[in-house]
Amino acid sequence: MSASQPTIASFRDFAPRIDPVQNKVVLITGGTGSFGRRLVQTLLTRHDPKKIIILSRDELKQYEMRCDLEERFDAHKMAKLRFFLGDVRDRQRLQLAFRGVDIVIHAAALKQVPAAEYNPSECIATNINGAENVVWACLHNRVQRVVALSTDKACSPVNLYGATKLASDKIFVAANNLAGDIGTRFCAVRYGNVVGSRGSVVPYFKRLLAGGATELPITDARMTRFWISLDQGVVFVLSSLEIMQGGEIFVPKIPATLVTDLALAMAPDASHRMIGIRPGEKLHEMMISADDARSTIELDDRYVIEPEFVEYQRKSFDKVRGAQKVAEGFSYASDNNPERLDAGGIRAAMDAYLA
Repeated sequence: MSASQPTIASFRDFAPRIDPVQNKVVLITGGTGSFGRRLVQTLLTRHDPKKIIILSRDELKQYEMRCDLEERFDAHKMAKLRFFLGDVRDRQRLQLAFRGVDIVIHAAALKQVPAAEYNPSECIATNINGAENVVWACLHNRVQRVVALSTDKACSPVNLYGATKLASDKIFVAANNLAGDIGTRFCAVRYGNVVGSRGSVVPYFKRLLAGGATELPITDARMTRFWISLDQGVVFVLSSLEIMQGGEIFVPKIPATLVTDLALAMAPDASHRMIGIRPGEKLHEMMISADDARSTIELDDRYVIEPEFVEYQRKSFDKVRGAQKVAEGFSYASDNNPERLDAGGIRAAMDAYLA
């Protein structure tokens, strides 16, 4: 990494220039997860969709989400919401749910790396077969635009979760060639660890510290990770929705940090206990490989991995003002990222989550 360590300035805005969901019917798969909940709050607060459909398979989470939103928003806003029970594994249910939908944000996935290693068929059924079902339901209902959430683990994957998300990315990119006169356009967004999301290390450390822990478990002192806030992730998805042409994988420019610096930011006085890397875990994460670089365009706030097979009408992002091809052999990884947060920068960026 670079010797210079920018702190809070590394966290970009990513704001869309116009409202990409204005008067649109938006459906979110996995809508009761951390991302879906924040996306719904953002859409109701800052945007003007016609309707928002939250699709998920857990009735309790839907009930809890509805109760939480009713405390935050008035009856007019709540009238825009629909809660739809369903599973992305069920293609017929998706085809029913997607009727009249303009935009689909696909956030449903099984994401826990150790759980995926132990239960591979379940991970495949949701992350790969579910992706195919979403594509077919979108084509069946002539959905206009689809954004699928990916992960840094999909780049050069070493674990099953990453491999299934790479397959999902390929499915959504190739789906543009299936759309024909339907005109549906698909893209994916790929970003790193989300601060404060369920299952991430931040709430885990927070629970340990709240319980009186004086040391924090660290897998490896050399480990680095990309970081993005939940709000940033939501806004990045919306801005990618605004500019997509179809077939892209959008990658935000976000900072990285040592996991030890993260622990230091949360608990300056706590000691660290090395426990070793978990099954299927990388020492460093990568979002763009050297092989991806041949198809990658750099913009001011993001990279765009463009599709290699294009049998539909689209404009290349190399025509955007200020755009440039990345250098031969370029890669974007958490250990070579020039934008690095130290402990002070992490504390500044995560105040809302550590409160």
